Amino acid sequence: MSWTEVVIEIAREHAENLSDALMEAGALSVSVEDADEGTAAEKPLFGEPGMTPTEAAWDHSRVVALTDVDADQAAIVAEASAIAKLPAPPAFTTRPVGDADWVRLTQSQFEPIHIGKNIWVVPSWHEAPDPNALILELDPGLAFGTGSHPTTRLCMEWLEAHPAPGKTVLDYGCGSGILAMVAKKLGAGSVTGVDIDPQAIESAHANAQRNGCEIDYFLPDDFAASPNAQQGASRFDIVVANILSNPLKLMAPMLSSRVADGGFLILSGVLARQAEEVAAAYAPFIKLGVWAEQDGWVALHGQFGSETAPPPRAVSGQ
Repeated sequence: MSWTEVVIEIAREHAENLSDALMEAGALSVSVEDADEGTAAEKPLFGEPGMTPTEAAWDHSRVVALTDVDADQAAIVAEASAIAKLPAPPAFTTRPVGDADWVRLTQSQFEPIHIGKNIWVVPSWHEAPDPNALILELDPGLAFGTGSHPTTRLCMEWLEAHPAPGKTVLDYGCGSGILAMVAKKLGAGSVTGVDIDPQAIESAHANAQRNGCEIDYFLPDDFAASPNAQQGASRFDIVVANILSNPLKLMAPMLSSRVADGGFLILSGVLARQAEEVAAAYAPFIKLGVWAEQDGWVALHGQFGSETAPPPRAVSGQ
């Protein structure tokens, strides 16, 4: 089977409405890209909860719609333009999308990832480069967390640098469960993961089983109702949350309350420019400082009961 992509360059204020209209007019899928990608004008854009549709697009956006090869692309664009109430149908170009072995193509894009000193994240279709390392067998899926993103890497490197044999660990916003599994393989005792997405919980359970890790995963309400929480054993020696700055700020009282006396809180999903405001949200509960930075993202950490933030890592992440 073959398809045709319709490519439209358009201003930020029209990108979201046109995307929705193209779907309504018969497109199979639509994506929005930075039309300046690969040039000096390229602009990184990090989506966060609470962003408006206009904020979630680029000043110079490229809308790409996938259509059947025999579809009338001009008619689809014209209908979408009317639905989006544009003054006139925008100019567009088309490009063919041939059939492919999508499984093989996807697999070829995911190689083993080396993280920290001794951690490898290895897809199931690869051999581990170093069988004596800490190996996580993990395939890309619906849940966030394969080790490719700087925020995940930062948290994994923190856990490797602070081994805590026998300690309790909470991975809040666990996604694929990768951080919980790293903690468990590094010798942690009881490890718990929590996520709001049922798909993530299902994925995390499967990943833990594949990697031989005994970890309890919960949706938030189930976690609150779990026997440990009911018995008051809901504070942890290490609490790690790799989410995004806005939800992290909202969750400051709750996450801080999960840290045991003398325990550590690690936060990521925070851009370097957001570090101070996130730390300020936690200041009434725990003193946080930047541990390390990678590609514009930071990991914050702090120790419950300490009046000062722990020092940053001496050497920046690789």
